[in-house]
Amino acid sequence: MKKIAQVISLLVLSGAASAAIPMFNAACPGSIDVHADAGGPIYINGKEGALKKFSDNYFEAKAEGVTISLMINPDGSADVSYTGKHKANGVCEVKKG
Repeated sequence: MKKIAQVISLLVLSGAASAAIPMFNAACPGSIDVHADAGGPIYINGKEGALKKFSDNYFEAKAEGVTISLMINPDGSADVSYTGKHKANGVCEVKKG
């Protein structure tokens, strides 16, 4: 019985440690605006992006010919970059909220 309680405790703790999409706004080169609500979705220039989760800390959203890459840091903050048309790419400036 003790082992079952330990396993349940570990499962609960591991679930609490997984990251979710934080709320943020970001400005990317080429006049690309990105917004995410807490937990998603991610909007690219006002259009909801098709979201793909690769891990608890890495997501991609695609819309308007742009792919937004979202990396969630251990402190819950977001790092955002983009890949656009004609191989354009770069780092976006993130603002909380």
